[in-house]
Amino acid sequence: MIANISPLAPQHLPELPAIDGITLRAVCAGYKDWQRNDLSFFTFAPGTTVAGLTTKSACPSPEVEWCRAALKKGQARALVVNAGNSNAFTGHRGREAVAAITAHVAEHLNCALHEVFVSSTGVIGVPLPIETACKGLEKAFNAPSVDWEYVANAIMTTDTFPKMSVKEITVQGKTVKVVGIIKGSGMIAPDMATMLGYIFTDAAVSSDLLQTMLNHANKKSFSCITVDSDTSTSDTVLAFATGKAGNVLLRDPKDKDAENLQQAITEVCLDLAQKVVRDGEGASKFISITVTGAVSDESAHIVALSIANSPLVKTAIAGEDANWGRVVMAVGKAGQPAERDLLSIRFGGIEVAAKGMVVPDYDEAPVAAHLKGKEIDVSVDLGLGDGRAQVWTCDLTHGYISINADYRS
Repeated sequence: MIANISPLAPQHLPELPAIDGITLRAVCAGYKDWQRNDLSFFTFAPGTTVAGLTTKSACPSPEVEWCRAALKKGQARALVVNAGNSNAFTGHRGREAVAAITAHVAEHLNCALHEVFVSSTGVIGVPLPIETACKGLEKAFNAPSVDWEYVANAIMTTDTFPKMSVKEITVQGKTVKVVGIIKGSGMIAPDMATMLGYIFTDAAVSSDLLQTMLNHANKKSFSCITVDSDTSTSDTVLAFATGKAGNVLLRDPKDKDAENLQQAITEVCLDLAQKVVRDGEGASKFISITVTGAVSDESAHIVALSIANSPLVKTAIAGEDANWGRVVMAVGKAGQPAERDLLSIRFGGIEVAAKGMVVPDYDEAPVAAHLKGKEIDVSVDLGLGDGRAQVWTCDLTHGYISINADYRS
């Protein structure tokens, strides 16, 4: 784990309860020259359903391709997560590693190959060593079970703190738990979003409905964050439901209390997504960007991301500079309908520009005070319609350069 924890990290880690039907293990396979757990092994009770989303990158890892195919079956018995090596852009050797891992686990559990899911994260271009992977799995097969914090730490790469979330709800009179863990710090962009994230519940829910729920949650969370506008080769979000809570199987969004499960999954995903931004590489400020008055929600989303991904906006905020002209620039380059003389801009709720110019009697002092904080709010009203969107990002500092310049060394 990295020593310098992000200044935006939460003060306390949530306590995540065990979920019936899931066993967690974490061991050191040795994917890099370190003495830390880097292989996580999750096993699920028979009948566990699964849903998932993967990167839109045109250069996905073999793990992503495997998960895409396996998701079509909708059933899961195991998940393996390797940290320190993404196994991406590794040709046939990468595919052979995935085949070896899934076969080894399927034989151990006496389950179908498509019931085994695998993710890898780390350096691109280095084949995952098959012997190391299989020896690590043997250790995992015989390791004692651990809690969620162990596996949340084991899946990290440049993260500075483990990211976890939990919600408990009632579904048809039964207590249902929803737990999530995620890793992500850099190479974060809303193309589904860039990280490895896993959601777990003991609810009984069909794989089709679970997929619908995850799609909805993703649209409100992982697809609304960005650190550096870069989309990974390995992005994967998977949701697993063991069905052990005892509720009647949910198959349709209109089923009794299905909306409770949808809300819980969405809230967990949003919490995890924002924690990824709070751990953005080198981040010192958490930035909320809200765009209103757009011609559509989609248009507002594109404009908000244009602002969030602008290095000029992000560095200005890092320098605590109330340079609203950079926000105007980002709005103008977004390629969406905008009228210079209609838009207005606020920092921390204070209007700084409107109707194509700085507001009369503008006092920068309260804005400067807002920018000295760790929680920054930027809002833009385009004055064209009812479209609205909100995204989250962080500032761009020298720390980001240092981390990525030294990443492979």
